[in-house]
Amino acid sequence: MVIRPKLNWLRMLFVWRGSVVRRILPQLMILVMSSGVVVSIHSLYPGLLHDLTPIPFTLLGIALAIFLSFRNSVSYDRFWEGRRLWGSMLNDTRSLARQLISMTDADASARQRFVYSLIAFVYAVKAQLRDTELSKETLSLLRPPVQSRVKDARFKPVLILTDAAEQLKQLRQANALCPISFMALDRQLSLLNEDLGGCERLASTPVPFAYSVILHRTVYLYSFLLPFGLVSSVGMMTPLIVAFVSYTFLAIEALAEELQEPFGLEPNDLPLDAMSATIEATLREMLGEDAYPPVPVPVDCVLT
Repeated sequence: MVIRPKLNWLRMLFVWRGSVVRRILPQLMILVMSSGVVVSIHSLYPGLLHDLTPIPFTLLGIALAIFLSFRNSVSYDRFWEGRRLWGSMLNDTRSLARQLISMTDADASARQRFVYSLIAFVYAVKAQLRDTELSKETLSLLRPPVQSRVKDARFKPVLILTDAAEQLKQLRQANALCPISFMALDRQLSLLNEDLGGCERLASTPVPFAYSVILHRTVYLYSFLLPFGLVSSVGMMTPLIVAFVSYTFLAIEALAEELQEPFGLEPNDLPLDAMSATIEATLREMLGEDAYPPVPVPVDCVLT
C-alpha cells in the first residue's frame, strides 16, 4: 500500500499512483475512441443510427450505481476486517511481551528469545498471506533448532507459535513462571492464533466469482452503449461525458477489486510492511533495544 501524506484539494486532482487511473486508462481510451466513432457516424450518416433517449440509461445508471456501492461496501468490509485483525495482532504481541517481561523471573536472554519469536511470527504471517519466503533476517530471530523446521514448513506462523509455547513450557519447568502466569501467557498465544486464523479465513475466502463477473459485464456493456443514448442530445460532447461517467463506474469497480484482497501488493491494499515494522519496533523498545527498523514515512506520490 502507498503511504501518502495529506493532500489539499488541488493536489488531489492530480494524484496518479493509488488512484486506479493507471489501471483503467486503456479501457477509458477505448471507450472515448468508440464514442468518437459513434459521433462521427451520427454526423455523417444521420439515418444510420437509431436515436435512443437517455432515459433508459439514466434508470440503468442509477441501479448500477447502487449495485456498485453495495459491491464497494462488501470489499471495504473485507479491507477493514483485515485491518482489525492486524490491529489485534499488535495489541496481542504487546500484551505477551509485557506479561513475559513483568511476570517472569527469566533472564534477559530468555526474554529476548521469546520476544524475537513474536517478531518472527508477525513477519511469517505477512509472508504467508502474500505467498512469499521468509527473509534470512527473520529466520535468524528464531532459535537455531527451529530455523530449519520453519524454513521448510508450509504453515510457518503455526510452528513459530508452537516454539513460543515450548519456551513458556521450559520457563515453567525451570520455575521461572508460576502456573497462573503460564496460563495467562498461554491464553495470549491463543489470541494470536485466532488472529492468524482470521487472516487465513479472509485470504482463502474470496468474493464469489459470479458476483464479480455480473458486475464487470454490466459496467462495460453500459459504458459501450452509453454513446448511443447521448449522441443525439449532447452531440460532440458525447466522448467527454462518456469518459466522465465511465471513469466513475470503472474506478469504483477497480477499487473494489483491490480492496477485496486486503493483504496483496496493490497501492490500496493494507500496508503490511509498515505494520510489521511498527510491531517489531515497539517490541524491541519493550526489550530496551533501539526501535529498529524505522517505520516507513509518507511519500510524495503525486503523478508518480
